[in-house]
Amino acid sequence: MPPRLAPLPIEVSGREDAARRSKDWLNTARWQRLRIKVLQRDQYTCQQTGVLLIGKHPAPNSPVVDHIEPHRGDPDLFWDEENLQSVAKIWHDSVKQSMEKRGLA
Repeated sequence: MPPRLAPLPIEVSGREDAARRSKDWLNTARWQRLRIKVLQRDQYTCQQTGVLLIGKHPAPNSPVVDHIEPHRGDPDLFWDEENLQSVAKIWHDSVKQSMEKRGLA
């Protein structure tokens, strides 16, 4: 029987590594505290549309804390409170995502 070979290591690009790292940051108590702080600062109001953020996920008016300038894995930008805004899920998932795909955000 031939020897078993270990799987080849998967090369991860810097961008993929940064994305994975930032997803890990979203699961921390530090992020949850910062998220609540930003929502309270913005009075649970979408900073782009003025809609009250009173819905429960996945409602269109549920709150999302958005990075104004995409952080792309940069911890300084990720954790910068001034780079965060409260927005409605519907705005984030449509307008913001469209802007990012076109390189406008």
